[in-house]
Amino acid sequence: VHSIQASHEHTTTMSTASICVLALTAASAGAFSAGRPATALARASATRRVHSSPSLQMNIFNQLMGGGYAEPCVMGDESIMSEKAHGTSDAPVQESLRWNCDRETADRICNFNRHYAEYAGYWDGATSFLKEEGPESGEITFYDSNTGKPLFVAPRGRSWEDFVRESKAHGWPSFRDEETIWDDVRVLPNGEAVSLAGTHLGHNLPDGKGNRYCINLVSVAGKPQQ
Repeated sequence: VHSIQASHEHTTTMSTASICVLALTAASAGAFSAGRPATALARASATRRVHSSPSLQMNIFNQLMGGGYAEPCVMGDESIMSEKAHGTSDAPVQESLRWNCDRETADRICNFNRHYAEYAGYWDGATSFLKEEGPESGEITFYDSNTGKPLFVAPRGRSWEDFVRESKAHGWPSFRDEETIWDDVRVLPNGEAVSLAGTHLGHNLPDGKGNRYCINLVSVAGKPQQ
């Protein structure tokens, strides 16, 4: 609110649509938190990104108006996350996950959760991901921790260093549109990213470069289907 008032004092009249964009961006940033509300710093950061990126404003405005996110993002509906035999999925996560991801944490986040996440930095601090993977890994396929279906491939269209740098900056593995396998990934109107099997993955938090999918590593640490 304070940032909106300050901006109003130093710029021309702000439209109602712009205010809605700011509010929605702050809410989206808060939705993907490690079990707690967004901080004032996160809200301020989101607000700065909105002001500096007309493309981000249009992306979120389209969502606000019911138009969903920018292509090639594939939208889904709430029925995907309906109650099933094991939370929102038919079965629990695999017995043994890649990169030493904790199975109990994975099962809770994947199948009994719609809003919260592994804590920021979990993927590079508590797992073996950065010890096992590197530039020599090439394109890494990330599989659904429940079903073993491929969901993301990264890095694609950028270097390993760029992928890691962006992911560390935000606290979670961050994927772009071309790194997303849309056969099994959907984004709900509120930004929640899910698999068609009902696995909670994370959230789409667009920035000036376009859609950015902040994903829990425990949700995509499965092993491929045999």
